[in-house]
Amino acid sequence: MDAPVVGILALQGDFAAHARTLRELGAEPREVRVPADLDGLDGLVIPGGESTTMTLGIERERLAEPLRELAAAGTPLFGTCAGLIMLDRDHLGLMDLRAERNAFGRQVRSFEADLEIAGIDGPPVRAVFIRAPWVAEHGEGVELLAEIDGRPVAVRQGDRLAISFHPELSGETRLHALFLELVRARAGARR
Repeated sequence: MDAPVVGILALQGDFAAHARTLRELGAEPREVRVPADLDGLDGLVIPGGESTTMTLGIERERLAEPLRELAAAGTPLFGTCAGLIMLDRDHLGLMDLRAERNAFGRQVRSFEADLEIAGIDGPPVRAVFIRAPWVAEHGEGVELLAEIDGRPVAVRQGDRLAISFHPELSGETRLHALFLELVRARAGARR
């Protein structure tokens, strides 16, 4: 696959930073605001932001069912921070988990940490947590990739990757690269 087309839900959050990272890694980013923007995507990123605002935007643009259909078709998904919340059972229902919003505290409790993440080689990942969620509960099919104080902050379920932090803010590209591996593997399987 030359340049996979990866959508970035662009209703709120720092979708431009995700686009820069994806472009740097050889993907073609596309902002997604309405259902028609989902056509022809090889993958989708749901960025951080504020989950209530995202939920309202998804409802306003009638994106919930098209997003579920995209996931049901096997399109790989990557949720960061609020994106993890949007993927959970209580929101879009696309991963078998429940996220706890603002789990580490309010804005003033934001922090950075170095994480060892399963599937990521090299030095620890510098993770930026801003009003971050954690995975409060999950089903058996959810693989835990990283934890802080026993709380899951990076998980994978098949071709769906979700993290509690913002790699796009620290210049960290390895998680986007891992996601693009899922995208390319699916594209190869379709051929």
